[in-house]
Amino acid sequence: MKELTINGAVVQAYPLTAAQRIHYYTVSTSQRDELLNIATGFYLEYGETDFDTLRECILEGYRKYESMRLRFARDEEGNLFQYLVPTEDRFIPLVDFSFWKEEDAHEEMRRWSREPLPMNGSPMNDIRMIRLPDHYEGIYMKVHHMTMDSSAIIGFYSYVLQLYCSRKFEGVEPPKDPKSYLDQLKLDLKYEDNSPARQKDEAFWMKQLEAPEPLYTPFSSRNRLEELRRETGNPKLRSCDAHGKDVEAAILVYDLEDEPSRQLMAFSQEHHIPIAVILLTALRTVFSKFSGGETDISVKNAVARRGTLLESQSGGTRIHFWPLRADIPMDTTFLDALKIMQAKENALLRHANYDPILYMGAVSKHYHSKGSYECLTLTYQPLSAASLKGKNIPDIRYKSMWYSNGAALQHVYVTVMHRPNDNGFSFHMEYQKNEVSEDEVEKLYFYLCRTLFYGMEDPNRTIGEIIDWI
Repeated sequence: MKELTINGAVVQAYPLTAAQRIHYYTVSTSQRDELLNIATGFYLEYGETDFDTLRECILEGYRKYESMRLRFARDEEGNLFQYLVPTEDRFIPLVDFSFWKEEDAHEEMRRWSREPLPMNGSPMNDIRMIRLPDHYEGIYMKVHHMTMDSSAIIGFYSYVLQLYCSRKFEGVEPPKDPKSYLDQLKLDLKYEDNSPARQKDEAFWMKQLEAPEPLYTPFSSRNRLEELRRETGNPKLRSCDAHGKDVEAAILVYDLEDEPSRQLMAFSQEHHIPIAVILLTALRTVFSKFSGGETDISVKNAVARRGTLLESQSGGTRIHFWPLRADIPMDTTFLDALKIMQAKENALLRHANYDPILYMGAVSKHYHSKGSYECLTLTYQPLSAASLKGKNIPDIRYKSMWYSNGAALQHVYVTVMHRPNDNGFSFHMEYQKNEVSEDEVEKLYFYLCRTLFYGMEDPNRTIGEIIDWI
């Protein structure tokens, strides 16, 4: 902890956590501040919205969610620190798009989403109440990723929704208060201070370096590693630039139909395999296909790290990005491959608190590599705002939006989440539009689905049989 003087007032400031340093490293590398914007919309259809009450509920959410009041400032040496402001009393405007074409309204919000949130003591979020032309009304929210992640955003939306309903409908209980971000921050910083738990986690990750050097495998029929080998004249290269030089990005959204979504959920429950593991296994199978049958595959996995009550309800940003590597022979059944991946994932989760940037540096030094071994990152968001509703809340129609900030540091980032209206799966494929073609993204989704459902149809099929069929 350190005391900083901000606008004449002394505040208690704290160092960045490992999760925040990952994002800070990202934005420092890209020089595009908007890269860390997360912009979403949550809209409902249920008569006329009382926007005065909704505004009061949003401000109450600011009071309760400490991480929504985070600020950043530098000390005299230029080091970045975080601190809380005691209140957030900004006016929450209402933007009326009711006479716009709906797509034009969303395009305007995409424009807002590309405007950076500077880390100079200013607010790290922007909330506006929205009236859309299709009778949906709700909230647009842009937050800085160093203050909130997707789990925290859903928690905030849920809090505001339930608080609003408790004030507008009889029998609806107000939401419980979230936990303290500051309490969790102190625990995270205590862990980083060479705690026994950190030492144990470090030993686990350093042991991974005893394995042979990993190999980059492609997400499409275009093998970028082979291209780099030809360009450099080095046929022994095993890592590749998975980030690209042009960070301009777009998002393609694919909605898995209701029945296939139910089949995926049922398969997960029947075999006690988490959805994230099923998705990771299917992805690595697709990469194996595109790499000509490679069996040693690494996938970058976004780990939420919200296992305790305090972690899950204190907001903030907690995601750590870890490689999930497994060498699975072609004669392994789909079900056995899932079990192998689940065991790998469980081991990873036990040590996920370690600083990924430190591990990235150790990997680069150990293998003398400058690139990446993972062609994309997967995030699975198991919660939807609709699933967090309290008791007695009326049956309200919802829809949610994720607005691109226009920039991405890596070629492809896959986020899988549940739709608010029917709990089916939506696949959000963010990609660098000048580095990756739309056709590559479409085929990635196509082969991912074929792999998923051919494997689930008969989990005794081997990985080799699945690759041959897809």
